[in-house]
Amino acid sequence: MPKIGMEPIRRKALVDAALKAIGDHGSLSVTMSEIARQAGVSPALAHHYFGSKEQLLIETMRSLLRQLHDDAVAALSIAETPRERLSAVVRVSFNASQFAPETIAAWLAFYVEAQRSDETRRLLAVYARRLNSNLISALKPLVPADEARRIADGAAAMIDGLYIRQGLRVAPISIDASIALIEDYLTSQLSRR
Repeated sequence: MPKIGMEPIRRKALVDAALKAIGDHGSLSVTMSEIARQAGVSPALAHHYFGSKEQLLIETMRSLLRQLHDDAVAALSIAETPRERLSAVVRVSFNASQFAPETIAAWLAFYVEAQRSDETRRLLAVYARRLNSNLISALKPLVPADEARRIADGAAAMIDGLYIRQGLRVAPISIDASIALIEDYLTSQLSRR
């Protein structure tokens, strides 16, 4: 007989285990059995909660997006000026939980999966729109709308590029150095006015 109230706990454990397994493998080629073992549950229970590995992987991605969204809302709520809002968006992109090796590996794996999966591509588009929207919203009071879009595109490309470099371990860079690099770009762009 199932234990009442355990479903949310086990679902979270499976999502966390999927994230770790993807990070360890560096790809989505993990099996449901490996994920279940990592979570301390049976493969049958993992299938019961998610139906398939693909659905578990989609929920793992949604979980990362929810955390990123929640972090952005919290950071933006305490920012008082447009420039502080801009910096908050950048900082949130490099929170320790998002810039952890297993999370970076998962993001890169999801980008690869988006070439085959409409749902993964849709979720990545949600991420890109949110990031762009947050950057543009902070920039619009500081520069004309067309410049805000251009600067936001540059900052978003830098954020994604730093994740790729970190994931590939090509010239790894710290969280602070990543933030400083993007802040330098933003300061340079804003000072051109």
